[in-house]
Amino acid sequence: MPTNVLVVGHRNPDNDSICSAVGYAYLKNELEKKERTGLTYVPARLGPLPPESAWVLERSGIKPPEIVKHVHPRVGDAMTADPISIPPSASLMEAGRLLRKHNIRCLVVKDDAGKFLGLISTRAIAERYISATDKLDEDDPTSPMAVASSLIESLNQKVGELMATDILILDADGLLKEARVDLVKSPLREGVVLDEAGCAIGILTRSDVAASSKRKVVLVDHNEMRQAALGIEEADVIEIVDHHRIADVSTSNPIRFLNIPWGSTATIVTSEFRRYGIDIPEDIATVLLSAIMTDTIVLKSPTTTPTDHDQAAYLANILGVDATEFALEVFKAKGGDKDVSIENLVEADSKEFQVGDDVVLIAQHETVDLAAVMAREGEIREHMRGLREVRGYDFVLLLVTDILAEGSQFLLEGNPRTVNQAFGIVCETDGGNWMPGILSRKKQVAARILS
Repeated sequence: MPTNVLVVGHRNPDNDSICSAVGYAYLKNELEKKERTGLTYVPARLGPLPPESAWVLERSGIKPPEIVKHVHPRVGDAMTADPISIPPSASLMEAGRLLRKHNIRCLVVKDDAGKFLGLISTRAIAERYISATDKLDEDDPTSPMAVASSLIESLNQKVGELMATDILILDADGLLKEARVDLVKSPLREGVVLDEAGCAIGILTRSDVAASSKRKVVLVDHNEMRQAALGIEEADVIEIVDHHRIADVSTSNPIRFLNIPWGSTATIVTSEFRRYGIDIPEDIATVLLSAIMTDTIVLKSPTTTPTDHDQAAYLANILGVDATEFALEVFKAKGGDKDVSIENLVEADSKEFQVGDDVVLIAQHETVDLAAVMAREGEIREHMRGLREVRGYDFVLLLVTDILAEGSQFLLEGNPRTVNQAFGIVCETDGGNWMPGILSRKKQVAARILS
């Protein structure tokens, strides 16, 4: 059975994080057809889809990446899937033959509709055979015949008469560490995993728990614990593809770590397609081009490199579109700034950073209508103050980036000292500070603040 590998971006995913996960999972699955390592790559996300990502995926006919809450080991990761089953009307002889044939310790007993009824195990069968010796009486010369007769009867006894029904029931998405505790307390060695219809989809044994492996993960567009999925310290990170600074994700084994200072992770993914000679279908080309153009702000960001221009032109040629015109369509898909919720406006593209002993939040909202955003400054600042109070940030900084004017309005709530020193400004509490030429959170803002 193939092992699933989650390909996942950072928390509060932006378009590059979503689309790079989709594109890289497709590339890895294409390479898997040649390498045959038994892995299946599944794109995932740690939060809601940005509006532009939803638009691009729908346009491309691609199913959105599955949302995951954590990467802690789950029951479903360790269980034995598709357990061997038997009807309650079957004989113990039939059950014994199945157990021996498949070299297993128990069988799922299910009804004609496939619903779980109980378990029949080698223990139950052995105990039934042993119980036949109760008829042995040293003073009765006929008792051996009685034992033999009882053993013969047992061969035709129905499974439903001996099956165990007081079984530990587990959820495939449940935490493995919690199931481990429940299994130890259970009188049986097995727990059964049921689906919503009450059908057995797996069996989890104490041996499974002891030998369980970690969930395999590929990180894209980040390599920082604070931005990664919950439980990342318990996962097996097997690859990282990123274009940010090298941070604090550590691994127990050497891995492939592709970190290149280009304008987007999608640029790296596109270059990998070309390096391996894998054709990029139009749907994948669409999501990758959208990611390059949004992360480089239509190739205007100072993070943009000649490689970004080259890969964007390559993808645009596949699609037969003008890259800039396509990018403006993507940005329009974000929707009107008058209607978007304040929570999404402030938090949809936000990242936490460790600055000394403090944690800060730096968010960015890109727009073609700066005035519409600034008309909501009061409620924006109120939401920022709430975030700072609840999460304990030293400060919350929002960059409202005007794509057409090529600059950003800084709105800050909290301790202004670090931002004032980094940019040589005095943060305004009304109207914010207009910062011409500031387009990149990563290169022009976070880098200065972190240093």
